[in-house]
Formats: sequence, structure tokens, C-alpha cells
Amino acid sequence: MKTLKNIARKYNSVSLILRIACGLVIGTILGLAVPGATGIGLLGDLFVGALKAVAPVLVFVLVISALAQGMTRLDSRFGTVLWLYIISTLLASVVAVTGSFLFPQTLKLTESAQADVIPTGIGEVLKNLLVNMVANPVGSIVDGKYIGILFWAVIFGLAFKKLANETTKQVLSHVADAVSLSVRWIINLAPFGILGLVFTNVSTNGLSIFTDYGRLLALLVGCMLAVALIVDPLIAWITLRRNPYPLVFRCLRESGVTAFFTRSSAANIPVNMELCEKLGLDRDMYSVSIPLGATINMDGAAITIAVMTLATAHTIGAVVDIPSALILCFLSTLGACGASGVAGGSLLLIPMACSLFGIPQDIAMQVVGVGFIIGVVQDSVETALNSSGDVMFAATAEYKQWIKEGRELPTFLGGKQKVDI
Repeated sequence: MKTLKNIARKYNSVSLILRIACGLVIGTILGLAVPGATGIGLLGDLFVGALKAVAPVLVFVLVISALAQGMTRLDSRFGTVLWLYIISTLLASVVAVTGSFLFPQTLKLTESAQADVIPTGIGEVLKNLLVNMVANPVGSIVDGKYIGILFWAVIFGLAFKKLANETTKQVLSHVADAVSLSVRWIINLAPFGILGLVFTNVSTNGLSIFTDYGRLLALLVGCMLAVALIVDPLIAWITLRRNPYPLVFRCLRESGVTAFFTRSSAANIPVNMELCEKLGLDRDMYSVSIPLGATINMDGAAITIAVMTLATAHTIGAVVDIPSALILCFLSTLGACGASGVAGGSLLLIPMACSLFGIPQDIAMQVVGVGFIIGVVQDSVETALNSSGDVMFAATAEYKQWIKEGRELPTFLGGKQKVDI
């Protein structure tokens, strides 16, 4: 027992980022050396499964506890982060359309992909969002439908605030703290999960994906990198008037890397909340803004929808004029905001966008099939962009309020306040 405690103590004394880097290297080596050792990949499945299981509960109890305590000081910060999410997604669509005009792509169409639910218009996407909002709260937690989780958590939180006594509110606070601590324990095991995820990717995915659809992937990834490294930092700079890159790189390092391998914004919610705490953000604020961002801050999804739609149009020779391209930007933005509530995510919104140019659904669904082929890379980068942006814009809105109140910013933004590194 003493030996195990010593091992655990030494393990915890090493930086989590360094441990994750070791997991990346070891997973890559094992994936190349012993690709048949499928048991190693189980570590990744267990890690992602644990995150997906605890994230809905974490969001639910944190929001209820925050509202029950009466600490609803969302004030202008909430409006700011909401606008930052929407503006960023819209500009991501513009970047994707611009990139597609500068570097037009055509596709090698495959067999049609199959799907149970295919949105036929933006009205259906918005309808799905509203239906998910009032879905059974237990079912929403089980299925990870964060619109429903947020809606019912707000309702229950306001009810507790009105009716509960101080003892009950304290119990809710303890429950929230206990779930948060459980999440920290899971995140502490991230190096083993990343090891398993990297092993699975390296051992099962060859390099043909880069040769068959290399140019299309390059355009998708290039647009996403442009948004992550130019557009989003520019939005943050306009908001804060401070050099945003220390914040941007930290979010990419501590949120984006994990999201890249889990390929799930929902699974990355606990990681993002842990990072928000390190950044010194208000728990009442980020307990709402982070799950909301996982639902509507979808830069990567908007890029995927726009690029794949225009690639389809170029493949069949459809003429795309500037007004149609602008409409596609707005359609991609609205569709991306509803992607998390639609089975299949952003890829299944491609037929809806293709309908703007009169592209038949059978052709559009073949494009969805192409999307699944390149999804190993595309979906990973998309999730990393989306998830890291959730934290970055939540922090941007919070720090804007600090500047307005005359509070010191963290040292990495040029202030004097120290935060957990």
C-alpha cells in the first residue's frame, strides 16, 4: 500500500500536460509496434466513456447549485459570451466560403451514407433544438442532450432558490463539489486515456486518407487553423485590447489536445470546466457558458458544412454566386448551432445546405459518405477548434468584465493576478 501511495504521489507531482505528452508518445509507439494489442485501446474507450457519463451530471448539478445559492450574476458577461460564440461561428463560415472560392475542390463520390435522421431545412434543425429543450430531464442526462439539461437545470435551480432552506442549499453545494472532485479524479487519468486513443488511431487508420482526399482535408484543416489562430484571437483582441495569444495557446494546449483525441465536445466539458477553474473564472458563469458553448459554439461544424457543400457544387458544375454564398454562410451558422441536437452531427447537415443549390439528396448523401471517410482527421480537428473556443470565449467575456470593474487580469494577459498554471 505504501508503495502504491508513493507511485501515486510521484505521478501527481508531474505536470498533467507532460503526462499527456508521454501518453501521446507511448501510444504512438505501441500503435506502430504492436497494432494487434487491442486491449490497449480499451484505455481510451474507458476514459471517453467516463467523461461522457459524468459530464451531463456535472452540468446539471453545477447549474442547479449555482442558481439555488442565488449567485446568478451572469449580468453582461452572459450576453457577451453568447455573442462571441455566434459571431465566431458566422466568421468561421465566411472563412470556409472564402477558402472554397480561392481553392475550389472536387470530390470522388462514394456509396451513399445511411442515416436515420436527415434534416431537410433550417426549420427542422431549430425544431429539434426546441424539442430537445423540453425532453425528459432524466432522458436528457442519459443521452447527453445539453439543451435539455440546461433548460431543466435552470428550472430546478430557480425552484430550489425560491423554496429551499439554507440546509438544502448547502447539501446541493456539497453534491456539486463532490461531482467536481470526481471529475478531477477522472481527468487526472487522462494520460492513460490519451495513450489508448492514440494507439487505436495509429493502429487502425492507414495513410491512404491523406492521399485520396488530401487536398480536401488540407482545405478543411487550413480553414479551421485560420479560425483558431487568426479569427478567434482577433475577436478576443477587439474585446479585450490585450494580446490574446497566451490565452489562445493555453486553451488549445489544455482543451484542444484532449478534444482532438476524444472527438466529443460533450466528453470535453469536464476538461473545459477544470481549465476555467484554473483560469480563475466565476464558477456560476462557466457552469452555464461551457455547456452552452458545446451546443452553439460550432466553428468547426460551420466550416465542414460550408466547405463540403461548395465542394459538391464544384463537383457537379453548379454555379455559386456571391449572394448564394452569403446565404450559405448564414445557413451554415444556424445549422452548426443546431448540430449537437441532430443525430450524426455536422455531416448530416450537409444535405440541408446542398439543397440551397438544388443538389439532389442522393448526391448529397454520397458527400456525407466522403465526410465519414475523412472524419478521422476532420472530426478531430473540428472538435478541438470547437472545444478550445468554448473556454477561450468564456474567459474573454469574464476578463472583459474584470477590465470594466478595474480588477487585475492574470499575468499571462499582462496583469498581476496569478492563476493556477
